[in-house]
Amino acid sequence: MKHASRRRPARTGAFALLLALPLALLPLGQAQAAARTVSGGRLDWGIKSSFQSYVTGPIAHGSWSLSGGVGTVGGSQFRFPSATGTYHPDSGALRTSFAGGVRFVGHKKGASYELDLTISRPTVRVANGAGTLYADMRSKAKGSGQWSDRAQVPLATLDLGGISTKGGGTPIGLADVPATLTAQGASAFAGYYTAGTALDPVTLSVDVLAAAKSPAPPKSPSPSKSPAKQPATKARIEDAALDWGVRRTWREYVTGPVAEGGWTLKDGARDGGALFRFPRGSGTYEARNSRLDVDFTGTLRFTGAHDLDLSLAAPHVRVREGRGTLSAGVAQGGAKARTRTLVTFDAKKLKNDDGLVRLTEAPARLTAEGAEVFGGVYQAGTAMDPVSLAVALDDTAELPALPDIGSGASTAPKAAGTSPSPTASPAATTTASASGPGDGTSALPYVLGAGALVLLAGAGTAYGLRRRAARGDATGGTNPGA
Repeated sequence: MKHASRRRPARTGAFALLLALPLALLPLGQAQAAARTVSGGRLDWGIKSSFQSYVTGPIAHGSWSLSGGVGTVGGSQFRFPSATGTYHPDSGALRTSFAGGVRFVGHKKGASYELDLTISRPTVRVANGAGTLYADMRSKAKGSGQWSDRAQVPLATLDLGGISTKGGGTPIGLADVPATLTAQGASAFAGYYTAGTALDPVTLSVDVLAAAKSPAPPKSPSPSKSPAKQPATKARIEDAALDWGVRRTWREYVTGPVAEGGWTLKDGARDGGALFRFPRGSGTYEARNSRLDVDFTGTLRFTGAHDLDLSLAAPHVRVREGRGTLSAGVAQGGAKARTRTLVTFDAKKLKNDDGLVRLTEAPARLTAEGAEVFGGVYQAGTAMDPVSLAVALDDTAELPALPDIGSGASTAPKAAGTSPSPTASPAATTTASASGPGDGTSALPYVLGAGALVLLAGAGTAYGLRRRAARGDATGGTNPGA
């Protein structure tokens, strides 16, 4: 499935009901449907676009950073993955939580920042036609600098327009739902906005199961493959996974207004929202000197305008003396693939823990060959997205879960990477985002979409509401904007 971002102009207008189906028409078997488990999905939310541009602009000279698998998507949205929760078809009640967080910093003073705000673990609750978005909030108050750390603050009210959420199937989606800052949210937002301020609209999609999955019975250790009996010199790898996002600014260029492209995944490669996973690794590991050789499966292909067609297939990872290299079969424009070394990475923290060898978010640098692969838009030595490895030496060892963005993603999530440079100005970041992959200093483009669509689809039923509402513009004044 091809993923591509879409940009929409700001619009204003009235409400229009798209589709509604009386519950009386639903099959009788759904009348007393049991609660369903939410398992997998994503929340796309820009929080407030004018706040983003204020933080990274010429006044605050700040930046944002991502954690817990959060990526970026579209013009100015953060994608929170790995939805969990419950959905009740009878009442339409939905409670779903997402992983990860976004930290904003600005107004640096000495070694700290006067502006320091983290929003994490967003949770959406819908009941009786009303919706609320909660989140963990850690912030430094504007003016006093006093720290506040609050769990699951009711941050924003969600305007569902009275549409019933009963009887939905899977996936359940809410798109461009208007969000308004609450009084508690305004306090937790460190005083930058007052209650009633319009925030960016919220979009989510979650998968629901008919019943909670029963946990799989624990595996019994294999007598011949237990960690205690691993070969002292060279161990055969049972399974392995490579997680790498390539580079955030590259993804934003591919799906941006110039390339207007996207990417496709095949041969087992998977999309984790902030990274790609290449699975089913095989090879060898030498514990004595931490030498590693692993071949992975999966193909990632970027396509777009201006003859953009780049495939990276079957990556290979090699580690020697604390230094790693990542190579892949590279094909451009349909030509025959050639193996090229793309990045080097720091592998000094590669560790073996009870049969699971891991390396998490190792800093990676582009090689000279890699610079050629990307057409010279990045110089050799440029920081790329970090590399993560998980290698199972034993069939009882479990690989870490991939951030789960759910089924039917309609837009391509970008990889999480280094946040914008504190010195980048809005003019510079806009130019970099619009014209090319950039050098790592670009922020999310300040494109403000508008409109609202609430959609619940499944089992042949759908409910919808379209709103068209004016959105605020980014400001460059002495405050984050209205």
